[in-house]
Amino acid sequence: MVMTTRPELSGTFGMVSATHWIGAQAAMAMLERGGNAFDAAVAGGLSLQAAEPQQNGPGGDLTLIFAKPDSPPLAFCAQGPAPAGASVTAFRELGLDQVPGTGLLAATIPGATLGWLTLLADHGTLTFADVVGPALRVAEEGLPVTDRLAAVLERMVPHFVRHWPSSADLYAPGGAPQPIGSLLRNPALARTWRRLVGAETSASANGAGRREALSAVVREWTEGFVAEAIDAFCRTPHRDSTGIDHAGLLDARDLAEWRPRYEPTVSVDFRGWTVHKCGFWSQGPAFLQQLRILDAVPGFGEGPLAPGTEGYVHTVVEATKLALADRDAWYGDSPDVPATELLSASYAAERARLIGELASLEVRPGSPGGRAPRLPDLAVRGEFDAAGVNGLGEPNAVRAFLAADSLPDAEGRARTDTVHLDVVDRWGTMVSAMPSGGWLSSSPVIPELGFPLGTRLQMAWLEQGLPNTLAPGRRPRTTLSPSLATRGGEAVLAFGSPGGDQQDQWQPHFFLDVALGGAGLQEAIEAPAFHSVHLPSSFYPHEAQPGVALVEGRIGEDVVDALRARGHRVGVSGDWQLGRLCAVARDPGTGQLRAGSNPRGMTGYAVGR
Repeated sequence: MVMTTRPELSGTFGMVSATHWIGAQAAMAMLERGGNAFDAAVAGGLSLQAAEPQQNGPGGDLTLIFAKPDSPPLAFCAQGPAPAGASVTAFRELGLDQVPGTGLLAATIPGATLGWLTLLADHGTLTFADVVGPALRVAEEGLPVTDRLAAVLERMVPHFVRHWPSSADLYAPGGAPQPIGSLLRNPALARTWRRLVGAETSASANGAGRREALSAVVREWTEGFVAEAIDAFCRTPHRDSTGIDHAGLLDARDLAEWRPRYEPTVSVDFRGWTVHKCGFWSQGPAFLQQLRILDAVPGFGEGPLAPGTEGYVHTVVEATKLALADRDAWYGDSPDVPATELLSASYAAERARLIGELASLEVRPGSPGGRAPRLPDLAVRGEFDAAGVNGLGEPNAVRAFLAADSLPDAEGRARTDTVHLDVVDRWGTMVSAMPSGGWLSSSPVIPELGFPLGTRLQMAWLEQGLPNTLAPGRRPRTTLSPSLATRGGEAVLAFGSPGGDQQDQWQPHFFLDVALGGAGLQEAIEAPAFHSVHLPSSFYPHEAQPGVALVEGRIGEDVVDALRARGHRVGVSGDWQLGRLCAVARDPGTGQLRAGSNPRGMTGYAVGR
């Protein structure tokens, strides 16, 4: 038996795994009162908005995959698109060659809350008042500030005080960041939720059924007081990562005209499993391309290429580089994506032949269907000496990832994270949800509403002719990427990890440990993590660190030395630093349910019975 830091849960009634214990407990409370997996996911998702405001918020985004018994999995896209006024020309006229990483210009149409409301109406059984209850309690009564949230506030408060006074009023009363253990309350957000509950209650009192009453809540969000407050706030310039104050492009008409939608998943088969992801408007298919490429590598998963070996890590990192290069060249919310070719076995075999004994320092997108690739014109950032290390003897990317990516820059570059939630109920419905955006460091708090807007538009390019070129109504290619796996047509595994560009690196590593080595959920979650930062970041200012791979120290000095001998520029992080995986599983034959949660960061939690 492999020892883990916490037990893998098992039972038959229901299971939840989330990046914060508040989200997990809120979701489980809905299952206990007779709700289904959708009720639970919505309650958990709303509670995560209150519990992890540095990771997500009501004004952010949501992507989700679910599967009901005897039905194929579906993707649900609540990733808002660019507003009608957001065009390449509009940004060029402002003198910009990139979408800023913070502020109002980078706001897409907020999709997370509208997405949760849509799921609740279409698939849930409870009311909005029911599912928002736990989140309301957090907002009104407070939640102790964690060390991670305190670290974000410590960095951001100087920026809040100078440039975003509405954020300072909430997170730094008196000009000082709230310390670890203090109670963080958000009365404005609580009032927003209570006004939405009031719309539902009023509609019900006038004879509306559950769905009709939820429609009244949606109207308040898309056409009522929420839309009005967002529109008014976006008209006032605020400081962003350009160092200049800009007004926003989002307006009330954008909110009124857009709705989330359901789509087929994209999937590939891998050794008896089928892995399902969101479409090529997300980075999700990069996970699938990695599986295809690795399956084409002779002997992968065995002997010197078994999980945990140096040969395995090298091969996976090189496959990742190839898949992410294709992501940057080919993915986007565009009808021109060569989807079939990118996921074909023949193309994967062609790509697999590029993996050699040594690490590649090139960016190598392929030519699916014979088409010539085109990458965005991004300067590679990050300097190395001859050994590829900085003066501290470690790759620059280590400090970049652990400082810039883990915490936002106080001058306005938002680098926080995401949240995740997985649910399986006793009827066999599975949900894997990846909410994000609307972080407290993304843009200033709208004082009437108690939350900021998101900045997902920073992932779109201002070059014409690319699949991911900014255009009104087009979704920026999001990093949000939940995962669901089936066997024999039945949903058996829902999982995911926050982490931006790393989401579709840490998730495949977890899955491969389960699929190849038969690891349990908790064992696979706790396996030493690693990832590549070879390709440009999806986040402003889109820096890259060629050839750099980051690994947790627990991976072992022998593996690190062997990877360096192959030419990888290896950075070693703390033993428990990379990834925030969550997972739930179901055995269709027995009805047994399982869950695991991530010990890294000390907030992840699984609950079930």
